[in-house]
Amino acid sequence: MPSMRKRLLTKKSEEIIKKSSDSLKTATVHTVGLLKPVAKSPDESLRDLFDAVQAERVYADGKTFVDMVPCDSVAAVVRRYMKERKKPGFDLAEFVSHNFQPVKHNVPQYEPDETTTARQYVSNLWRVLERRNRRNRGSLIALPYKYITPGGRFEEQFYWDSYFIMLGLAADGRWRAVHDMMRNYTYMLRKFNMIPTANRTYFLSRSQPPFFARMVQLLAQQRGARRTYIEFLPSMLAEYRFWMDGRRRLATRPDCTAYRRVVRMSHGEILNRFYDDQSTPRPESQREDIETAEVADQKEQVYIDLRAAAESGWDFSSRWFRDTRDIKTIETTKIVPVDLNCLMYDLECAIAESYRFLKQKRLARRFEQAAAHRAKAIQRYCWNESSHFFEDFHTVRQTLNDRLTLAGVFPLYAGIATPEQAAAVAERIRTDFLHAGGVAATLVDNGQQWDLPNGWAPLQWVTIKGLGSYGYDELAAEIRDRWLALNESVFMSERKMVEKYDVVAAAPGGGGEYELQDGFGWTNGVYAALKDEQEKEYGA
Repeated sequence: MPSMRKRLLTKKSEEIIKKSSDSLKTATVHTVGLLKPVAKSPDESLRDLFDAVQAERVYADGKTFVDMVPCDSVAAVVRRYMKERKKPGFDLAEFVSHNFQPVKHNVPQYEPDETTTARQYVSNLWRVLERRNRRNRGSLIALPYKYITPGGRFEEQFYWDSYFIMLGLAADGRWRAVHDMMRNYTYMLRKFNMIPTANRTYFLSRSQPPFFARMVQLLAQQRGARRTYIEFLPSMLAEYRFWMDGRRRLATRPDCTAYRRVVRMSHGEILNRFYDDQSTPRPESQREDIETAEVADQKEQVYIDLRAAAESGWDFSSRWFRDTRDIKTIETTKIVPVDLNCLMYDLECAIAESYRFLKQKRLARRFEQAAAHRAKAIQRYCWNESSHFFEDFHTVRQTLNDRLTLAGVFPLYAGIATPEQAAAVAERIRTDFLHAGGVAATLVDNGQQWDLPNGWAPLQWVTIKGLGSYGYDELAAEIRDRWLALNESVFMSERKMVEKYDVVAAAPGGGGEYELQDGFGWTNGVYAALKDEQEKEYGA
């Protein structure tokens, strides 16, 4: 008996020591990490070596090399390259394999057996997709808390992916994981004054659709609204400052109608657009971007527009092209996106709610008014009376962009649409967007991954919830059931979830710059949340 007690005490002591060590490491990232600068992006630090690796296609996927870690200091590797490349018979691929290695994670192996359901698979996969990275490694930036990755080629905490991942974590009661990922975003907002696309050095010039306010709303369901909104108010304000940077410039300079992510509209309203602060090819897709800009007169503008489309999350889609079938005509920065501005409306409403909890009536009223003005502007510029649908607005042509996409459902998701508009949108979804496996992103089939015939989990969720909030429960349930059936059908045949699906053929999706990815974080999250709702509704 004494020996058993001793073993239990020893085990408990080890657990206490481990927790203390984890807490210390987390605190170190919080303090030292906020002060310590991150490394340069690989295209800047490796220069000629980077260009050679990407141009010679040492790796089929351009993201592979930018995610690798030098085995020595970057300066030493560059010096070695400059010297060895002059030797006869120099082999670039061999040089890279000797001087770089991928980031290694201790990931548990998991293969579902024949009896595993898709819902069980999702719950079991969280531990496989979980990462902890508390030191900078190559382009990967340290974060204080654990996080869930999308999967496949994506080994980072991606911004808008995270919200849809969190839906599944919440469905499985993993609220600690939700909170930890949000605290990682608080950390990044303090360090970078923004939430980058993901925690990579080459993503620090752009963000993604601002779902942070929705994350706050989700966590508030478990931790309580007042506590949660107050805790994350400073983070929401930092997020708002990032997206609204330049609005004072537009107000004081009549000759300036757009700056970074803000645009002054014809009646003086300030709305948002997607942008990127760099005018070079994306490091993870350098080859593709150079090819796209090859014949352009203004290559730098093409690079900005490609990067801005990447910030939108819709990379790539006909909604950004002047010619819907030609990516070379991309013009993202000329477009005021309806979905982005609905998410900014959400953010303004969440900030106002936070100030109401703090009894700061004047500040609450300020953001309530900002949200009301934005809603009115969305109605003015994004509603198309001819198509009976919400669309993006083209700032150069000063007209609607004439593209029907699922971005047009976001005004329902945000509660901005009138009942009459919601009815028209619902009918358009039913007749034009709905297919055997759910709703398609657009009505244009051009080989881009954010176009027909592909459907994506985030857009299913937004459409289902947007329609449901206006009472179109039958249509919302139909979309949900078709999407879940598609997920389950592919799972039964492939024993995995994937990044995107062909909703027309009811099969795995395709198109885009890279191979279809397994995993997959946001598919898992949306599937879990919708499946639980379906079973509750049908009493399964």
